[in-house]
Parts: sequence; structure tokens; C-alpha cells
Amino acid sequence: MRYIRYAFLAALALILVSVALANRGMVTLQLLPGALSDLVGLNRTVDLPLFLVIFGGIVTGLLIGFVWEWLREHKHRAAAAARRNEVKRLEREVRRLKGEKHEGKDEVLALLDEAS
Repeated sequence: MRYIRYAFLAALALILVSVALANRGMVTLQLLPGALSDLVGLNRTVDLPLFLVIFGGIVTGLLIGFVWEWLREHKHRAAAAARRNEVKRLEREVRRLKGEKHEGKDEVLALLDEAS
């Protein structure tokens, strides 16, 4: 299984390197469209190789997706935490009730009664 994972990672690295080599051309990224940037006064541009723009878009999309899922699953995590707290509370109550049931009995008889 380990070799399959290494083979997959090697193939992925080879594909990423080939995409990077094929897209080395420089592109200009602007913060805002031309007319809007002149109106606002923000003429921010940066020249980057195309493969960095591609890989940056992929990474940004993954991060947005992870955060979106984490926020979407909040209600499930909250419900699971509430159930865990309820189970702990009920376990404490069961221990307390068993202690009250065996109060005043011999310890050995209480252990035997609890085991059956």
C-alpha cells in the first residue's frame, strides 16, 4: 500500500511540474478592473507566472471549501457535544443511584450484586 501511495505522489509531482513548465509565461493580475481602479484610485497590479496563478487558485479553492465545510458541520459537532455531555451526566447519575442502592450493604455483596 505504501508503494502505491509513493507512486501516486510521484505521478502527481510529475504532472504538477509539467504544468508549471508548460505555463511559465508571465501574466498581469489587477486588483480591480481598469475603469473602477481609476475611479477608486487603486491601481494595484502584479506580474506572476501563469502556473503560480493556477496553483494559487487551486489552493485558495481548497481552503475556501475546507472552511465552508467546517462552518456547515458546526451544528453536527454541537449536537455530538451535547450528546456526550448528556451521556456523562447519565453515567454519573447511574453511579450515584447504584451507590444509594448498595448503601449499608457489605462491600463484597454489593460487588456481587453489581456484577450480576
